[in-house]
Amino acid sequence: MDHRANDDLKALVRTIPDYPKPGIMFRDITTLLLDGPGFAASIARMAASLTTPPDLIAGIEARGFIFGAALARELGVGLVLLRKQNKLPGRVNGVNYALEYGQDRIEMHDDAVPAGSRVCLVDDLIATGGTALAGAQLLRGGGAVVTQAAFAIDLPDLGGAQRLREAGITPHSLMAFSGH
Repeated sequence: MDHRANDDLKALVRTIPDYPKPGIMFRDITTLLLDGPGFAASIARMAASLTTPPDLIAGIEARGFIFGAALARELGVGLVLLRKQNKLPGRVNGVNYALEYGQDRIEMHDDAVPAGSRVCLVDDLIATGGTALAGAQLLRGGGAVVTQAAFAIDLPDLGGAQRLREAGITPHSLMAFSGH
């Protein structure tokens, strides 16, 4: 996708320098969410960017729930919640994944995805790709077919979108920001 076509949306994203630590340029989507027409346009454009219609959207906790729920409604499909450990009641499946300093775990209900369902993974931002790849692994382990993911923002310098491509997942993003 030509990210320049979304310069209007990019202008709605606030950058906060040195958050959460020095040297990081934090891309804050809350200002995009505050703009009703901008948020609506971002969801419509995400929907239009998908190459094949999914059966389900999988939103990654927490901001992925916002974009995922809106995209699922736009497409008229269901929403699977990919949550942090011990947040879902009932039986779950989970995947551990590495963080910069340690590990985390992402889980979903074990009956959330019918085998063979085409699922589009959704989050607000793709950085290193660790959480998105863990989500794809979890969904695929449950029988889903995951070939595309949608994000409002890509941080291409961190390589996450490329890692998704290498895993057979086409990343769709509306805008890109250089740096970390």
